[in-house]
Amino acid sequence: MKWLPQVFLLIGAAFAPLPARADALPASLDMKWDAGAERGVFHPHQAIQVHRYDARTFILREDLCDTFEAPFMYLLVGRDKALLIDTGDISDAKAAPLADTVLSLLRSVGGAKLPLLVVHTHGHLDHRAGDAQFERLPGIQVVPADLDHVRAFFGFTRWPEGAAQVDLGGRIVDVLPAPGHHPAHLVFYDRDTALVLSGDFLMPGRLLVADAGAYEASAKRVAAFLKDRPVSHVLGGHIEKDREGRLFPWQSTYHPGEGPLALQKEDVLALPVALSRFNGFYSDDGAFVILNPIRDLLAGAAALLMLLATAVYVLLRFVRRRRRLRKS
Repeated sequence: MKWLPQVFLLIGAAFAPLPARADALPASLDMKWDAGAERGVFHPHQAIQVHRYDARTFILREDLCDTFEAPFMYLLVGRDKALLIDTGDISDAKAAPLADTVLSLLRSVGGAKLPLLVVHTHGHLDHRAGDAQFERLPGIQVVPADLDHVRAFFGFTRWPEGAAQVDLGGRIVDVLPAPGHHPAHLVFYDRDTALVLSGDFLMPGRLLVADAGAYEASAKRVAAFLKDRPVSHVLGGHIEKDREGRLFPWQSTYHPGEGPLALQKEDVLALPVALSRFNGFYSDDGAFVILNPIRDLLAGAAALLMLLATAVYVLLRFVRRRRRLRKS
């Protein structure tokens, strides 16, 4: 009966739970980003910071010391190819080696790196300046960020209605039109992680409005799309708030006590109402800071002209009064 223990071991092994797969790494947003430094202060730093959200999802960020924008980029890896969303604010590969960093995170297949598709949340320079690092590399396709290329590549025939899909192989990413901040803005929904990658459409910072009507309509469409879908986190293009929800000064390169990157599904669902109440210039309801920089600039210019006109009027009255006094 010496064989009985071995039999029981075999039976136990047959019913034991399988070991976790390598790609089942628990998701984590425990990110430690560099706080940067005041301008002119030497601060050793890493140009491209990388956080591994899970085994197939990476969050990358350019450092505040190199660009006050400090934009976030997202790398999603599937079975057949990978997707990079945004390429940051720095084109110089020596200053910010984004392409080398991304390729180092991809596995090799048949002696070559996994094919890579590069897309953008929108076409502002701080989200596409690094395109040049990828354009001549083998196995990489870069989709330009202008509206014509975006519509053609994703097959949007009724822009901004509808949604497109990118199949990475065992991983589907939904692509949603969201103009308002930029005419060709996109929001990405990763079915694998339930992450919403929202660019500058929704983030913990200033929501800059270029077209208020389009922005509100986009917010309603995105909210409707996500209403009955799971959302783990909403990850935007920048962090501009501290842990108390206060904005850092504009173009600040130092973020002490920086707040979290992630917003939640409730923020997506609340955005349409906040945009419907936007006064066209500036509003801050505690959750959203919304402004139209062009209108604010025009309002500031108008105020400056009024001030100058008032000063000229007062000066002319003073000169005329002096003349009258001299004549008398």
